[in-house]
Amino acid sequence: MIVYRLDREKRRQNVLTGIGAERMGGRWNLKGTKTVYTSQSRALAMLEVLVHIDITDLPKDMILAEIHIPDSIEIVSLKKLPTNWDKFPYRFEVQKTFTAFCHKDEAAVLKVPSAIVEGEFNFLINPLHKDFKKIKTIRIEALNFDQRLNQYFVPSN
Repeated sequence: MIVYRLDREKRRQNVLTGIGAERMGGRWNLKGTKTVYTSQSRALAMLEVLVHIDITDLPKDMILAEIHIPDSIEIVSLKKLPTNWDKFPYRFEVQKTFTAFCHKDEAAVLKVPSAIVEGEFNFLINPLHKDFKKIKTIRIEALNFDQRLNQYFVPSN
């Protein structure tokens, strides 16, 4: 399976470390839990970033990483979604989801629904799992957002 992740050029060597999510927390993880957020498509990866930042503030050094998850790696899907999993600000009960998944140590990847695009999915990777070493970045390229998107992602005043 191929998944995608946006990051910055200055973090090219650290695209699979999960350090950013560890420092900040995210929808599915608590602060202190290393988490590599990836998406099933380039477009979803871009949208997942754009909903959190004014496009005019988007760093100019964005990169897109293409990541290969071998078929031999089990991908676990959530059997039941926490209540209000798709709401912002993130709920503590939802943030505990991936942290608990990591503690169980049953698999390296958790499949979760996108809160932005119904029917699409993100894949959370645990960089501390024993199978993580099999997951590889196969390509990194510069990413330029089409400036026509500015009309849809305008600053909120």
